[in-house]
Amino acid sequence: MLVKLIVVSTFALMVVVIGVIGMRKTRSFSDFFLGGGNVGPWMTAFTYGTAYFSAVLFIGFAGKIGWAFGYSGLWVALGNALIGVFCVWWLLGPRIKKMSIEYGVSTMSEYLEKRYDSKFLKFFSALCIFIFFIPYSAAVFMGLSYLFTTTFQIDYTLALILMGAFTAIYIVMGGYKSMTMIDLIFGQIMIVGVVILLWSTVDKGQGFANITSVLRSIDPKLTSPLGPPGLWPLFSLIFLTSIAPFAMPQLIQKFYAIKDERSIKIGMFASTFFALLISGIGYFIGATTRVFMTPETTPGAFENGKPIFDALMPELLTNIIPPALSVIILLLILSASMSTLAALVLISSSSAIKDIYAGFINRDVTDKGLMMLMRISNASFVVISVILAYLKPATIVAVLGISWGAIGSVFLGPFIWGLFSKRVNKIGAISSSIIGLGTCLGLYFYGMPSPQAGTIGMMASLVVNPLFSLMRPSVGKTV
Repeated sequence: MLVKLIVVSTFALMVVVIGVIGMRKTRSFSDFFLGGGNVGPWMTAFTYGTAYFSAVLFIGFAGKIGWAFGYSGLWVALGNALIGVFCVWWLLGPRIKKMSIEYGVSTMSEYLEKRYDSKFLKFFSALCIFIFFIPYSAAVFMGLSYLFTTTFQIDYTLALILMGAFTAIYIVMGGYKSMTMIDLIFGQIMIVGVVILLWSTVDKGQGFANITSVLRSIDPKLTSPLGPPGLWPLFSLIFLTSIAPFAMPQLIQKFYAIKDERSIKIGMFASTFFALLISGIGYFIGATTRVFMTPETTPGAFENGKPIFDALMPELLTNIIPPALSVIILLLILSASMSTLAALVLISSSSAIKDIYAGFINRDVTDKGLMMLMRISNASFVVISVILAYLKPATIVAVLGISWGAIGSVFLGPFIWGLFSKRVNKIGAISSSIIGLGTCLGLYFYGMPSPQAGTIGMMASLVVNPLFSLMRPSVGKTV
């Protein structure tokens, strides 16, 4: 226990020191939000990957999807790597960088305003970012707090407060410059961590063949291509987690900040390999929860004989990882989560301050004033997210699903069609955002699981924009 405390304290000190360095290099809003728009390929690749995967993957998704779907959950990992990473970099990266220069914008909401000549779309999209990134951040805080509760035997609320305070200090200090520097280290920690995690799991399970045999004996569908829940639930998870990145503001921001097109080509392959390794191992480990855990052997992960999905992975990690290596796994999940939280907080604050405050309330605010307000907004956003995480409104998968589904439903139609087609216009863009979001939320509150509701909402957003744009002549331009 003492060793873990020392290592985690050292880790925290390192993050703070890099935050101080980043703060000293931050002289303008562009530095704070985009690192000056001159970030290299390796830093961008790691900051993209570490923002994509967090405690939500390792604690929430790996546990629940692994338990329910078995090996078929690996399709989600493959979709994330090939669609959510490779295709996003390949299809969107150069266009986004070119667009950001041509339009002179630094946020997605600013782009939508200029592309469609719509102040309403700018305000609506910025408001949605701030609102729906709160449950996303809360899901990450929940995952981290469950992990710290299991690892250090401390109260969930105390763990939540500590993680919230640490995140606020880190992101308030240096902004994007700090993020890119520390994400390079975070990414390397994650690679080492998942390799150790894979080795420990296979060793504990007496080999891959034995693990597969045990899963097959529990339910043959756990080792089949589809898994027990069937095609539609699996497809919705793949679609939600792999298509949403085409319009997730915290991931798209990475292309505003990258140096040039050559850097995009290098970063594309690096980030794809990183995603395949991290998500593939994560979902495989999740599938082994049924092999290692029962109500009798790990009662802390069950209630009345039924699994507590958010507790499965923390309990599993405690049981299969050798004590001498457990601190590395702790740093793995902490690294992934810190990067994701920093990206979410930064984008949410920019939507409130840059897009709404500076765009509608005080257009004469100075660059220095923007940075100060961004730091205040960062801290406020963390506080709200921590409060929601304390309330634990649903499982991590459900909370994350509605967040990604809502954001994807708002942005996919306007953003993707705006980049690739000259024919879409303001009516189509606004309609796709509103109808997409309404469909997602309506289905969710009607009782549909959030991944499926989000998938249908995102599909609606993509279909509505070109259909409604036919109602009037096209305006705007593509890049």
